[in-house]
Amino acid sequence: MTRILGISAFYHDSAAALVVDGRIVAAAQEERFTRRKHDWDFPARAVEYCLAEAGLAPGDLDHVAFYEKPLRKFDRLLETYLAFAPAGFRSFLLAMPLWLRGKLHIPRELDRGLQGRYRGRYLFLDHHESHAAAAFFPSPFDQAAILTLDGVGEWATGAFGVGDRNRVELIGEMRFPHSLGLLYSAFTYFCGFRVNSGEHKLMGLAPYGQPRFRDVILDKLVDLKDDGSFRLDLSYFNYCRGLTMTSRKMDDLFGGPPRRPEAEITDREKDLAASIQAVTEEVILRCARYVAQVTRMRDCVLGGGVALNCVANGRLLREGPFERIWIQPAAGDAGGALGAALFVWHQLLGHPRGADGSRDFQAGSLLGPRFSEEDIRRVLDVAGTTYRRYPSEDELLDAVAASLAEGKIVGHFHGRMEFGPRALGNRSILADPRRSEMKDRLNEQVKYRESFRPFAPAVLREKAGRLFKLPRKADSPYMLLVAPVATGKRVTRLPAVTHVDGSARVQTVDERHDRFRRLLERFHKKTRCPVLLNTSFNVRGEPIVCTPADALRCFLGTGMDVLVLEDFILFKDQQSQVLRRQAEAGPESFEAD
Repeated sequence: MTRILGISAFYHDSAAALVVDGRIVAAAQEERFTRRKHDWDFPARAVEYCLAEAGLAPGDLDHVAFYEKPLRKFDRLLETYLAFAPAGFRSFLLAMPLWLRGKLHIPRELDRGLQGRYRGRYLFLDHHESHAAAAFFPSPFDQAAILTLDGVGEWATGAFGVGDRNRVELIGEMRFPHSLGLLYSAFTYFCGFRVNSGEHKLMGLAPYGQPRFRDVILDKLVDLKDDGSFRLDLSYFNYCRGLTMTSRKMDDLFGGPPRRPEAEITDREKDLAASIQAVTEEVILRCARYVAQVTRMRDCVLGGGVALNCVANGRLLREGPFERIWIQPAAGDAGGALGAALFVWHQLLGHPRGADGSRDFQAGSLLGPRFSEEDIRRVLDVAGTTYRRYPSEDELLDAVAASLAEGKIVGHFHGRMEFGPRALGNRSILADPRRSEMKDRLNEQVKYRESFRPFAPAVLREKAGRLFKLPRKADSPYMLLVAPVATGKRVTRLPAVTHVDGSARVQTVDERHDRFRRLLERFHKKTRCPVLLNTSFNVRGEPIVCTPADALRCFLGTGMDVLVLEDFILFKDQQSQVLRRQAEAGPESFEAD
């Protein structure tokens, strides 16, 4: 038996993943345990969970792999500071203590995180090698082109290559400071959203605007080539030498300074979002065409944070050169932990994969912790809640489907937590997509977020082609593709999940989604609608819930009507005592796990 732990840490979205004899046993982001969104520290709780899932201790591990090479990253930082000196001196002073205390001493930090009980050597992969491995090895393809795009790793900001059976080979890259991820993040910053957190908001805002700045961006900021490579005019950006993403020259170009966070969103921000989204899609399409030409592959896998741009993914599938694409659900840095572990198993140790093109090896990305009836009952009893435990799944599904059909908002907590940024039914908030008022109600009373943010439809896989314009045989089990809503269905059928441009971020639901599929089938039987609105079980600014206590807190603090915790159901209108107690004693009053 070979046990391999992969770790990503010390930038953002730290995570751990455990692979045993080639099978992904567990994977989770640290933020879910610490409740610090995008937690960057050593993933101690995630490591603890992964090992516990397999009944292992750190001393039982055969290999530990880290997702990048810190010394090469430090080399890039030093060269950048020297190249822009003395302009970057303030940024240099802020960064150096973090590097000298910890980031330059990753083996020491790993030893500390594993309590000094791991006795083997640490393996360090290239950042984009980890992305490539995370994209290809769990994919259903025996051979495929690989395209990875993100902010920056060590030096690379994008890479391409080939996956062939049990090996990945990167054959080309784009290098810092020219980066599609950093370009998109610069506009995220300029539009008043948080970098490394708000990029999805910019994508959601884009359909509200017109791409009137597209040509300006391509003329002034980006020198884009036919193969998708480009150079940025760095005089418009500040990330190489300062503490902001853009310079005053960008202010002059776009008629004023960056929007202040929480300030009113104007037509300028909407049009900037539309414009940079259009440029991003053009870059990705050009990259894909070049990669297809060089590799001569019919299929492609995508990794890196830019691969979470589901609008661009949908367009790539519809207009690009590849027959099929597969996207790692945890495409950002968190997925690097999984890629590092799989790279060791397949490429360094030489073990085969057995891909047949039909089903991936990601296990539905349901790789996080699950909780027992005893765990849940203890939390509910400590809190003093009123609940009912259903003796059979049939009765439970009937009750939940009826609540959804009546227009109630349901927090759904079941099975293993999802790995990656998308809730796929196990840590989800669900609602009826046919109700036109549901989008505003969820944004205002449950999620507490901006009104322009859309919601996703989860649809029975076999019904997806009738309601959404997905390419034939296309799957979207990880909610990573945007497709147009079918003409004629938009207004009358699915107003709560149809974005302003008539598109939707689709999740196709099949047997790998377990009880969530059965609930969707029951809702379909009751309403003749094979779709549910699915959004992540959290509120703005917080990670997706992990434990029953997290879920109960979120339920009691929001406008959700019903909470499903495995076989238990709670109705908000029956919780007057616990709500009063919570108001008096604080939200931690029912913590039991």
